[in-house]
Amino acid sequence: MSIRITGTGSYIPEQIQKNNDFQNREFYTIEGESIDTPTDIIVEKFKAITGISERRYANTNLTASDLGAFAAEKALLDAKIDAESLDYIICAHNFGDVKHNAIQSDILPCLAARIKHLLKIKNPKCVAYDILFGCPGWVEGVVQAQAFIKAGMAKRCLVIGAETLSRVVDPFDRDSMIYADGAGATLIEASEQEGGIIAHESASYTHDEVYHLFFGNSNDKTQDEDVRYIKMYGRKIYEFALNNVPAALKECLDKSGYSIQDVKKILIHQANEKMDEAIVKRFYRLYKAPVPEGIMPMTIHKLGNSSVATVPTLFDLIRKGEVKDHNLNKGDIIIFASVGAGMHINAIVYKY
Repeated sequence: MSIRITGTGSYIPEQIQKNNDFQNREFYTIEGESIDTPTDIIVEKFKAITGISERRYANTNLTASDLGAFAAEKALLDAKIDAESLDYIICAHNFGDVKHNAIQSDILPCLAARIKHLLKIKNPKCVAYDILFGCPGWVEGVVQAQAFIKAGMAKRCLVIGAETLSRVVDPFDRDSMIYADGAGATLIEASEQEGGIIAHESASYTHDEVYHLFFGNSNDKTQDEDVRYIKMYGRKIYEFALNNVPAALKECLDKSGYSIQDVKKILIHQANEKMDEAIVKRFYRLYKAPVPEGIMPMTIHKLGNSSVATVPTLFDLIRKGEVKDHNLNKGDIIIFASVGAGMHINAIVYKY
């Protein structure tokens, strides 16, 4: 028996926010000092580093659970299964449902329960719960789904990553340009076919690194001090990722029994183009091997960083032939990987 992804779906919001839309912003440092650099230069440097030229925001009437349900419906249709047959719905997110112009997140009830409700599933034996694991949440959800199936506790799980980061960004913070909204969903099932999930690796670094990403005040210190926004120490995250993610990828690949030459695609969390390129370069350096052309497909240029949604969305778009010059063939070895708040790292070696 193998454990495979049998269906995928994604929801990409309609609202496009281009880099030019930030030209009239006034930015401050995290210490509250005004940044004197002209905004057009800030935006230009931002694109050069992150690769982002535009991102997607959810319509004002939608929340993260709505986005997750849209992606889930597509995944169920793709897998050709009845939603009533699901054993688990696992939803990864960071901030719950944040309504447009609200200052509170809402996770009562949990998003997975809301998505189950939106899918009109009546079966009470379909257990719905959330996972809070930073940006690596969807990958970790897949790891958990696999464990349930291996243990005989489930045959079929729906794993979703959904987020509306546009609702928790500080408009006075340059990092606000990174974040986006979106959702991706996958069906995980036991299968008689070979392949599927071959190996996985997870780790949590919480001693000195736990608050590299956090919830904090606006960079503009004249704003309401009781309102919190997503914040990060970008340089520390960059250094952490480069120092730890390549080794985790190697450990996962070595555990799988496959070689670096067998890897066809690395689907890494779309956080920052330069950082992701550096991670993959260091990963290949550990094997003293060159980085193959086209090994790391990217969607960050147009979709931005939608946290838990980036990897399942990327996977779905490649499967559906919507990422230029990238495709997957039966038997291909793929690595799913992510790093994020916590600080958490994880990876899966998967045979397509």
